[in-house]
Amino acid sequence: MPSSGQIFPSSFRGGAREGFITFLPLSVGLVPWALVMGMAMASTGFTPLQAMGMNIIVFAGTAQLGTLPLIAAEAPLWLIVVTALALNLRFVIFSAALAPGFRGVGTAKRWLAGHLLTDGVFATCLDKMLHTDDPHWRLGYYLAPAVWSWLLWQVFALIGIYAAGFIPKQWSLEFMATIALIVLLVPMARVRPMLIAALVGGASATLLRNMPLRLGVVVAICAGIAAGFAAEHREHKARQS
Repeated sequence: MPSSGQIFPSSFRGGAREGFITFLPLSVGLVPWALVMGMAMASTGFTPLQAMGMNIIVFAGTAQLGTLPLIAAEAPLWLIVVTALALNLRFVIFSAALAPGFRGVGTAKRWLAGHLLTDGVFATCLDKMLHTDDPHWRLGYYLAPAVWSWLLWQVFALIGIYAAGFIPKQWSLEFMATIALIVLLVPMARVRPMLIAALVGGASATLLRNMPLRLGVVVAICAGIAAGFAAEHREHKARQS
């Protein structure tokens, strides 16, 4: 039977340790966000089993929260699916940016990493994964915060589901969750395409906030993604010239 050192090389463990320590302060912001998500699913009428099923399968807080009003309003299934996909479009940019960091990593591990990708993990891991040669270290550095993020999300969402009827509304946990998301923008904004995508998306969402069925958010996300890709393409051409 292989030893734990063979299953997890020392470089993997070293990367995991550093990734976890780096991500730990940022992970505190997941707690109110997960609590809000759990309470929102319970308030929409989901049973605990349904809520946790969505939480595990989707594992995307923004998409979950964005589609709950549509589910409650019994909107068409196609609109719910399109909204969820649009709200997750930013992960196309995230995964493309992180892809070089998974060179030398097997396909199955890439699929796992894709499911576990979150905004905070991306912000934490991007720089180190692009500038480290050892694939075991890179994988450990990514998976430790990613798995920790997944565990926190599931545990506190479950607490939120059962605490929905007990936590006073005046605590304004929704506002705390929004602050946690804003904090994630700070390290991402150091990358120019990300900053442009955020500015265009934010401005578009503000201008289109009165569109029905919250379609302004969907349009704004698409506009931000398009702007980010355009900025990335322009930078790539400038580096080649």
